[in-house]
Amino acid sequence: MTDNHELDDIPVVAEADVHSEPRVLPILTSTDLVLFPRIIMPLALWEEPAQKLVNEVLLQDKTLGVLTSKVDKPAPFDPDNFFKVGTAAVILKMRKADDDSVRLLIQGLYRFRVEDWLGRDPYLVARVIPIPEEYEPSLEVEALVSNVKGLFLKMLELSPYLPSELGTLVRELSDPRVLADVTAGSLNISKTEKQELLEIIDVTERLRRVLTHINRELEILELGKKIQSQVKSEMDKAQKDYYLREHIKALQQELGEGDERTREVDELDVRLDEAKLPPHAMKEADRELTRLKRTPPTSPDHQVIRNFLEWLIELPWSKATEDNLDLHQAREILDEDHYDLEKVKKRILEYLAVRKLKPDMKSPILCFVGPPGTGKTSLGRSIARALGRKFVRLSLGGVRDEAEIRGHRRTYVGALPGRIIQSIRRAGSNNPVFILDEVDKIGADFRGDPSSALLEVLDPEQNSTFSDHYLEVDFDLSKVMFITTANLMDPIPPALRDRMEVLELTGYTEEEKLEIAFSHLLPRQLEAHGLTAEQMELTAEAVRRVIASYTREAGLRNLEREIASLCRGVAREVAEGGRQHVKIDDADVAQYLGPARFFREAALDHPEPGVATGLAWTPTGGDILFIEVLRMPGKGNLKLTGQLGDVMKESANAALSYIRARAPFLGIEEDFFDKTDLHIHVPAGAIPKDGPSAGVAMLTALVSLLSGRAVKKNLAMTGEITLRGHVLPVGGIKDKVLAAHRAGIQEIILPAQNQVDLDELPEAVRQALTFHPVERLDEALEYAFPGKGE
Repeated sequence: MTDNHELDDIPVVAEADVHSEPRVLPILTSTDLVLFPRIIMPLALWEEPAQKLVNEVLLQDKTLGVLTSKVDKPAPFDPDNFFKVGTAAVILKMRKADDDSVRLLIQGLYRFRVEDWLGRDPYLVARVIPIPEEYEPSLEVEALVSNVKGLFLKMLELSPYLPSELGTLVRELSDPRVLADVTAGSLNISKTEKQELLEIIDVTERLRRVLTHINRELEILELGKKIQSQVKSEMDKAQKDYYLREHIKALQQELGEGDERTREVDELDVRLDEAKLPPHAMKEADRELTRLKRTPPTSPDHQVIRNFLEWLIELPWSKATEDNLDLHQAREILDEDHYDLEKVKKRILEYLAVRKLKPDMKSPILCFVGPPGTGKTSLGRSIARALGRKFVRLSLGGVRDEAEIRGHRRTYVGALPGRIIQSIRRAGSNNPVFILDEVDKIGADFRGDPSSALLEVLDPEQNSTFSDHYLEVDFDLSKVMFITTANLMDPIPPALRDRMEVLELTGYTEEEKLEIAFSHLLPRQLEAHGLTAEQMELTAEAVRRVIASYTREAGLRNLEREIASLCRGVAREVAEGGRQHVKIDDADVAQYLGPARFFREAALDHPEPGVATGLAWTPTGGDILFIEVLRMPGKGNLKLTGQLGDVMKESANAALSYIRARAPFLGIEEDFFDKTDLHIHVPAGAIPKDGPSAGVAMLTALVSLLSGRAVKKNLAMTGEITLRGHVLPVGGIKDKVLAAHRAGIQEIILPAQNQVDLDELPEAVRQALTFHPVERLDEALEYAFPGKGE
């Protein structure tokens, strides 16, 4: 076979030659082509099976079937993926192209319906039934033919995609069947709509549908012509404006005023060189600068490109502050700004030591977790001062839009980089201490999940190539020391939590608050209110009274607020000229702050059966709570009050079940529950309570009531219980022990596995208390009831 075939003697299929007997045809499938009878159409074939089909057809009668696929992409053979009606066609010409494709010119012959598929390899073969087309001439058909011709010719004048020679052909057509197929094949309609026209056998109905499509296409073309006319008018105006601007530019050059636009571009070019951008960023900047040169100043894109270049220039790509690697000086600064917090200070000094030995180490990602007011944010500022770095802070509380972190793409009007990049620019260095405040309060909605965007920021393996949507240029964040803060760990997504080194900042003891008040809070408030130490004297007893009766917190915010109230009262007395020295003692506090707002729970002076002292943890620190049990005649019911949560209720039921199972060993009547109701109440009923740590206290209170023995005086307890009698570890030991110490407790029962938590306690507290670590409930009851006489 030669490269080019000229095929003569084309068979012309008359309607009388189309019979309904089945025929076997090789099938050429197409995802987008719908061939109509009598239509000549070019084809390009790249697939080997299709080319083999053509080669074999050319050796026979040059006839094949064209069938359209319902799916838009090539897919494995499935009969349901193809329409049932197709068109038989004859190959008019064939040639092989330089790109290894086969180019065909085919003409549709007649419609057929697929009856059965006979083969798939190497190409599709089907048994088909030709569909004859017959019609009866009528006035309606003549009218439809006239309308179709008229509107099609009108459409042809407006259409840019149809050749003008088509008009001559349509004018000469007299057969309604040919007219319907020729016009249908020339319409700019979808594949599905063309297939519907192919499947309409009734000529009259087909003409009606073709007429409908022509009308719709004509409306679209007329509307497009109207729009094009308007656009041309606007373009003429734009060309006129451009001519005038160029004329003005030439006049300015003649007058020696220079080209402002050229000066602007040159200035940006110089600043880009001075910014010392990395190669990948410089490549993007050069590309945008070239665009800026070609963009008219009046174009909206001009300002968008300029803003983008300004951001690239102002980012500190190569600007960094030098770290202060003097460990002794860093320690002095940390101690000067914050009292205690040894664990955090130790971690920062370790980082400095490693930086001194390995200057190119990556910065750590720290997470400070603790109650409000414990100095998490201010500690970050102190770390920046100790390291000699810039400090930036970003509050994440309430952030719900991912674009807040990653920025908006430049296609949006008013787009800006995310707040990470904005903060880096504001810092002016690429290695600041970056505080991400309130990371546990990030939200998520339909605009995205900001916590997911933070995964890249807070991953040392990824943040060296952080990509902001606005810049679309990688920025190195690996030198930034990120510190996140949170009040609680639970709301932080696990994937984000895994990327951070968590350091817990627990609440302050009363002694620590007293020390901080005199070394930090009082001097700061005296200065803020224009007072001196000679004008105002605050005794230690007065500060203790403020801590105990006017604040209930683990941190220091309310304490500083109350000290500020004292300063305002003294400032008024001094300003009125009455006094030049004011001393505030324990008894004077109420005069300035009003009646006491809080009353601490104190240890029981006279223990009685049915009452045990438990320990609780709250976001504001620890506290003691009393478990009260009452017995009354009944039918074996257990009542729980005091706003107890589900976990706490389950602890009470577990304690009761344990007692009932071991009643004889505990000195309790075995049938005590048959005619008795028990009521467990935890005072402060307006405050919700939950958690498993009150299990030991509940069991002890029940045993105390049912055995008639009072719990040992000045003894408190904490721990989760099991039905097997084991005592399991609980959290918040430091805060609970500090609360017990404040309340005058002398002995504490705690789970044996919590002994390691005692190392975090101040030495003075450890010396003042006696601890009883227990693994089983029997041991706890022995400490609680050492003898019937106690």
